[in-house]
Amino acid sequence: MLINISCVMKNKTFHFLLLVAFLAGAVIFVCKKDSSNDSPTVTVPTVTTTAVNSITQTEAKSGGSITADGGATVTARGICWNTSSSPTISNNKTSNGSGTGDFTGSLTGLTPNTKYYVRAYATNSAGTGYGNEQSFTTSPLETVTDIDGNVYHVIKIGNQKWMVENLKTTHYRNGDPIPNVTGSQWNTLTTGACCAYNDNPSNTATYGLLYNFYAATDSRNIAPTGWHIPTNEELDTITEYLGGWLECGNKMKEAGTAHWMAPNQGATNASGLTALPGGRNYDTGFEKLHETSYWWSSSQPYGYGFAWMLNYDLSSFMGFGMAGDETWGCSIRLIKD
Repeated sequence: MLINISCVMKNKTFHFLLLVAFLAGAVIFVCKKDSSNDSPTVTVPTVTTTAVNSITQTEAKSGGSITADGGATVTARGICWNTSSSPTISNNKTSNGSGTGDFTGSLTGLTPNTKYYVRAYATNSAGTGYGNEQSFTTSPLETVTDIDGNVYHVIKIGNQKWMVENLKTTHYRNGDPIPNVTGSQWNTLTTGACCAYNDNPSNTATYGLLYNFYAATDSRNIAPTGWHIPTNEELDTITEYLGGWLECGNKMKEAGTAHWMAPNQGATNASGLTALPGGRNYDTGFEKLHETSYWWSSSQPYGYGFAWMLNYDLSSFMGFGMAGDETWGCSIRLIKD
């Protein structure tokens, strides 16, 4: 006689066949495991990496395709990259949502003329799975030379091209000299002038020269051929491209405290613009080296000069009118025509 008995032990169901053998005078138990209630095995997701495209000096695009979730929900996905092979999520990475399917992401803050390795990733409760590795090299920096022979690097940001260094020329485009004016004479000037911070030429190599508004807007043109002082509209454009005036400053400033005063918190130089705090010269002397960067605009929306400012303890980049302060010495960053 056979009797079927079920029981549950440690969340698993077992079936017992009770064999009663009357003739043999014995009772025999046969145990059979029912695997229908076992928890399924979860593995990391299966993902492939798409080819890298839209490569510039500081940015690129890639993505991935998750074809299997491994038996558990994909809670994070994106692309990771590094200058060494086999990048992981402990290196640079994007976050591109969750779930299976296709996704794309942007690699930002890259160094020009540098080789990078990229993999897509997807994470579930079992861990992180990685796609096949792709590699690419960012575009090299262009250069431009001013009339004095100073060489500047060029970065492309959106549809604009900017000089990476502050201007340091001592001549207008036609060869006329820009007077080097020292001391307190600045507050009475009505014509173009330049100087090094603290009248110390050793500051020029790193921070460029400081110019008054008259030099910036002189009809003889302070910029090399094909370049010009940016307008407020052009400065608005880069501001919006980098996320708006409240936050874009961190993407423009050189990271770290080699030149900026601490904390320079949040500065990433993701744009590659490498803005430096060249300070200013005005009627009572020099100040703000390592703290603030002032850039002249060529716009005069209210009939007077206009400058834009980055600061060591602010993430913003903002413009302000310089009524009566056209004699200030500020840095100049040029944009390509």
